[in-house]
Amino acid sequence: MPSSPPRAWAEIDLAALRHNLEVSRASTHCSVMAVVKAGAYGHGLEEITQALASNKVAFFGVANVGEARRIANAGVTTPIYLLGATWTEERAEIVDRDWTPCLSTLDEARHFSELALAAGKRLKVHISIDTGMGRGGFIPVGLPEILTQLEALPGIEVDGIGSHLPSADEDEAFTRSQFASFRETLDSLGGPSRFKWIHLSNSAGLLGYENDPCNLVRPGLMLYGISPIPGHQEKLRNVMTLKSRVTLLRTLPKGHGISYGRAFVTERETRVATVGIGYGDGYPRHLSGKGAEVIIRDQRFPILGRVTMDQIMIDVTDSDVTAGDEVELFGPRIRVDEVAKKADTIAWEILTGITPRVVRIHQ
Repeated sequence: MPSSPPRAWAEIDLAALRHNLEVSRASTHCSVMAVVKAGAYGHGLEEITQALASNKVAFFGVANVGEARRIANAGVTTPIYLLGATWTEERAEIVDRDWTPCLSTLDEARHFSELALAAGKRLKVHISIDTGMGRGGFIPVGLPEILTQLEALPGIEVDGIGSHLPSADEDEAFTRSQFASFRETLDSLGGPSRFKWIHLSNSAGLLGYENDPCNLVRPGLMLYGISPIPGHQEKLRNVMTLKSRVTLLRTLPKGHGISYGRAFVTERETRVATVGIGYGDGYPRHLSGKGAEVIIRDQRFPILGRVTMDQIMIDVTDSDVTAGDEVELFGPRIRVDEVAKKADTIAWEILTGITPRVVRIHQ
């Protein structure tokens, strides 16, 4: 059977990815944990980790065991760090594969220690501290005694300590108070020298703040070309460009409704291009009626009516657009954060929401 070209695809620029990794390194004295959870923010987990594996990152940060397994099964040998809590049933595999979990409770630590002893090994773990995120980690009060108990467990080695910044891109005062709280907690535990790895900052923390006493940072969004805070975007390069094609061209008369609900009705004779992408591909339905645009033949054109599951309609009146023309939904000329703002969401959600039926082309 003949094959069809993809109706929607995402071009992934691996050179831009590596450039952004170097920007993250140049912005701090710390080593880098490349955060690749959620399919490397929608860019393709195996392909992204394979592309970065030779760039000497300290860890790949993932959300769960399934992601860790995919990286390991792809032949990547870079250490893997589990950013969230783990199920009881998953922990034997974590021990077996020497992945590094973060710990939020003594029960987790005791279970890992038992499994590691049974396997004849000592598992490296990190302590997670809750300095204000509220998602996981030990509360700092009473942590010195907890650390003593953790270090007494024979099957684990406390190799690091970390926390997370919930508002580094929004609330400078609170973020600075978090850094201060983190430093105070480290001092209460005997100082930074007690841990091999110390980490707190995501992309916004890395770019916007001094990272002492940390020696490890966890960039995510900036690796994929978007700065979460002003003043740094020009340093980064776009990694994902989302594209589709014009599938159909028609001229509609004045007074003709377009898309569901007839939320848009033509006010003049209008040349309309139908494009083969929609919310079933991850292009947000919330862009409907928000002034969103696409690029065809180096020119911006507005979306008409509601975004449907598989298609969108574009006003290409008075242009030379033809069927088969490429359409850029976001990329170097329409940044994903522009799309996110019009959809009343965040760039993280747009990128990770691009669905599997969108073909990823890594180049």
